[in-house]
Amino acid sequence: MAHLPRGGRRRRGGRACRGPRRPGELPAAGRRSAGPASGADGPVRRRAGAPARLWQAGTRPGAQAVNAPGTWNFSNLVTPDVDAALRFYGPLLGWERSDELGAGMARVPGYGDHLARTVDAGIHERQEHVPPGFADVVAGVLPGGGPAHWSVAFAVGDRDASAAVAERGGAVVLDTQDTEWTKEATIRDPLGAELVLSQFDPPESFVEAERQPAAD
Repeated sequence: MAHLPRGGRRRRGGRACRGPRRPGELPAAGRRSAGPASGADGPVRRRAGAPARLWQAGTRPGAQAVNAPGTWNFSNLVTPDVDAALRFYGPLLGWERSDELGAGMARVPGYGDHLARTVDAGIHERQEHVPPGFADVVAGVLPGGGPAHWSVAFAVGDRDASAAVAERGGAVVLDTQDTEWTKEATIRDPLGAELVLSQFDPPESFVEAERQPAAD
């Protein structure tokens, strides 16, 4: 979480729903969990926008397992006013919209280099055949009707098989979509929460490039 005063968030049209708190802290009793500070978080909300939570890393940097089946894959902000959302999240989080990387892609310049230095040393080599700057993508900001909300995607190995499992468990498949890079299904779980199941399905040109031996 960026060190940003609450007043700064209000000036940009948002508000802090409460002050920062470390995981394990009990708000009613005011007690903190024992051990080193793993980090701190605090919820914010843009006026007429979707609630979100900011995270400032301590000893725990964040998610370490991503994109593998069963783990977090991507988050999209779906909003009726994309420009207003970017006016808020741009200064707050350093987001820059880069549609050349895909519709609504938001990136933080240098994020890929940060991942390479910290938790994903091979990210640039692995993404050699994708558009430059893709490693810097952090989220999507997409137009959509209704109240602004976040859409979270989880990776699966087989979209159709996973959707069938979800239906047998009482979920409803709301939509399926094939994109240039993914096969996706939007589902509503038995308790009413909506999420996206996303299977990585790159174009054949990417697969062929991956098969080619590295140049000397």
